[in-house]
Amino acid sequence: MDRRAFGFGAAASLALAGCSTSGGAVSRFHSYDGPQVTSIVINKGARKLYLMHNEDILREYEVDLGFAPLGHKAFEGDGKTPEGTYVIDRRNPNSRYHLSVGISYPNSQDRANAHAQGKRPGGEIFIHGEPNNGKERKRAARVDDWTAGCIAVSNEEIEEIYAMVQDGTAIALRP
Repeated sequence: MDRRAFGFGAAASLALAGCSTSGGAVSRFHSYDGPQVTSIVINKGARKLYLMHNEDILREYEVDLGFAPLGHKAFEGDGKTPEGTYVIDRRNPNSRYHLSVGISYPNSQDRANAHAQGKRPGGEIFIHGEPNNGKERKRAARVDDWTAGCIAVSNEEIEEIYAMVQDGTAIALRP
């Protein structure tokens, strides 16, 4: 084989290798080997999420909240983001919102308060990324506080949070 044919063949092989999904795909699942996230603090008024290691802030993110963010979530459909202390209790790698980590809302007090009003407390409160659906993603990009009660960050940020936060981590949601 002459050098010219070999050179074209080698270049084509390298170009195809760069297009393959096995070697070139960027995974949304990251690893983290830094200090343990001991708690999460959400300051709803400031629209901030803090990943904490004891008293030190490891990361800070801007967030969007439920469409009616003032006050504590009282019942399903009220558009409020809960307030109080909960824990991260699950994760969803197949979320409608890129990735998500679940918050243990509702607790027994939340359920009792909603039932006293003749309502259901709701649930499925998560920290999550952007919608996977294009139409929903466009709406979320132009509206502040677009969720039904969840805490939303960018896809890149939820990838980082998903890697850093373990199930059982305490989360304080403050007004």
